[in-house]
Amino acid sequence: QVQLVESGGGLVQAGGSLRLSCAASGRTSSSYAMGWFRQAAGKERDLVAAISWSGGTTYYADSVKGRFTISRDNAKNTVYLQMDCLKPEDTDVYYCAARAGFGSRRVGVASDEYDYWGQGTQVTVSS
Repeated sequence: QVQLVESGGGLVQAGGSLRLSCAASGRTSSSYAMGWFRQAAGKERDLVAAISWSGGTTYYADSVKGRFTISRDNAKNTVYLQMDCLKPEDTDVYYCAARAGFGSRRVGVASDEYDYWGQGTQVTVSS
């Protein structure tokens, strides 16, 4: 079992920045691909960004390319999402997710590929 705890959400003005963190605990000896998803009330959970265990492979949704950066520090069991040039449409609850068994280079791009989820952190961007 792996437990994921997100932090770093909050309220920011349009054009501002936030950095989300996701700390993993538990069975962290395995290699995990990680992803950040976001979900608005009544809508599906959509992938924002994903990163492989090695960090060498990343994936971004078109809506955040050039504005968001995913990274990880395996020594700290933590994955980050740097969000710059935020827009009101980025307002959502953001979830961290982990998937074991993908090897060092593969990322998951669908929510049903992930086994473990954090509780979510709210990001609100005001106009």
